[in-house]
Amino acid sequence: MVNTLDIHDIMNLNLFNQITRIETRFCVKYNGAIIFCVPKNLLAKAMGEQGRNLKRISETLGKRVRIIPMPRGEYDARGFISTIVKPVTFKDFQMNGNEIIITAGTQNKAALIGRDKRRLIELQKIAEDFFGKELKII
Repeated sequence: MVNTLDIHDIMNLNLFNQITRIETRFCVKYNGAIIFCVPKNLLAKAMGEQGRNLKRISETLGKRVRIIPMPRGEYDARGFISTIVKPVTFKDFQMNGNEIIITAGTQNKAALIGRDKRRLIELQKIAEDFFGKELKII
């Protein structure tokens, strides 16, 4: 997992660390939200009591914030990507060699691609950073 960070990601990660007291180096942007990935056993601690940490980070950044479990390898890829694109669903998920192929219906395909392919580009970057694979939506 090679996650490339820019200065804004580093600032977001520092804020996350200060509020939750959990160190992570996985921060991605998808659909206008900032998504932090933490180990599954630290998920409840990261959220805080009644979601207090989540609300505080969201108010400070002025954006939607989500905290999801970190994938433990390629076998977690389907669950990880479906968690990121939630509530949009897809019909089929395949990993063939060096690419990930997501099959979706007409409406869901449009929602996964987004206007000007913005969501598709974000999702392709996430797939490349976490799994080192190319992502295609058909």
